[in-house]
Amino acid sequence: MKRMPCPGLTQRELYLGSIVNVHARQLKLVDYGDLFTRNKFEAQAGRTFALIKPDCYIQTGKIVDAIYKNGFSISKLKMSKFTKPSQADDFYEKHKGAPFFADLTTYMQSDVVTGVELVSPNAIECLRSVLGPTDSAEAKRDAPGSLRAHFGTDVMRNAVHASASSADYQRELGIFFSPQFGPTAAFNNCTCCIIKPHVVQDGLAGQVIDAILQEGFEISSMQMFTLDKPTAEEFFEVYKGVLPEFVGMIEAMTIGPCIVMEVRQENAVESFRQFVGPMDPEIAKNLRPNTLRAKFGHTRTNNGVHCTDLPEDGPLEVEYFFSIQ
Repeated sequence: MKRMPCPGLTQRELYLGSIVNVHARQLKLVDYGDLFTRNKFEAQAGRTFALIKPDCYIQTGKIVDAIYKNGFSISKLKMSKFTKPSQADDFYEKHKGAPFFADLTTYMQSDVVTGVELVSPNAIECLRSVLGPTDSAEAKRDAPGSLRAHFGTDVMRNAVHASASSADYQRELGIFFSPQFGPTAAFNNCTCCIIKPHVVQDGLAGQVIDAILQEGFEISSMQMFTLDKPTAEEFFEVYKGVLPEFVGMIEAMTIGPCIVMEVRQENAVESFRQFVGPMDPEIAKNLRPNTLRAKFGHTRTNNGVHCTDLPEDGPLEVEYFFSIQ
């Protein structure tokens, strides 16, 4: 055995449950090797759960970007909806009996929400500090730089819910990432967009999400996936033998988590392709500087995002992730 460098792997990725790429091999971290390592890394990799509330759907990208900029890693992400009163009742069980309980659970069922598991030192306390006071009016007064000051309206519509304790984190994460909270994909008038792993690793996924929403597209479903090589090869099989960069494309898609979205609009595939830009970021920077690949792409394989090429493939690509996987 000998030590050797592992390009692209950062210490922020080393936490239990993380899937890392070590010299083209995907490895899932399932336990610590010894007590010293456990103590060292658990102090650096606290976890918490956050839920972007219904009225902040249009601000989802900005909130995700702020989370990254405050030093958090996102290990899980999913857009879903409280489709039954019982789901909201169970999630907010600790508030049963409170005078605001009925209004809160009704409000939480009003539109889609996005749940994330966050990793950072002292994650629970740090996130609550970033969010600011529960009452948005108090946040605007006492913590004007907080997320609730920027995006919240009142006590209930305060942009983001956050776990208050380790026990709450475990319970809320378990509820939201269970099968009862399924995807919100519509599978019509849609295209598939994948924010590639290099963008996620650079902490820029929120900026991509925000750019899509601000352009007037609807993000109707979204989830973080970590693709293994067989899955990536199956999804991108149509490009095999066509693109000389096929092998590099597969490697780029398996170096870390990606974020898959169903994006909707009339004539979604063509209009979104125009917004994404040419496959080669250098061409995009010169000819279409306002496109996603011009802004977030580096090479033909690490070109920021994947988007559906043909109109008939839009629902099929979305179904691959949100129905088949």
